[in-house]
Amino acid sequence: MQVLVRDNNVDQALRALKRKMQREGVLRELKQRRHYEKPSEKRCREAQEAVRRARKAARKTAEREGLIAPRKRPEPKARRPVPSVPTSPVAA
Repeated sequence: MQVLVRDNNVDQALRALKRKMQREGVLRELKQRRHYEKPSEKRCREAQEAVRRARKAARKTAEREGLIAPRKRPEPKARRPVPSVPTSPVAA
């Protein structure tokens, strides 16, 4: 995995790296590997994930065919404006 750092902006590159890791499921896998998972628990978890994927695929198909209304995404929260620092006139 590779992320380019532009104009020495490490914070932006770090956010991009975290986003990539989240998308690829690296963070979830790290959390799962912290503790031993019994084979029976692993089968159960994988079966639940398969059911979730199947439901999502069925919902997408139904939305495309017009059988159900598409899900509405929630509006992103409005960001609070950054308070500006008042500049006081300096006596000369």
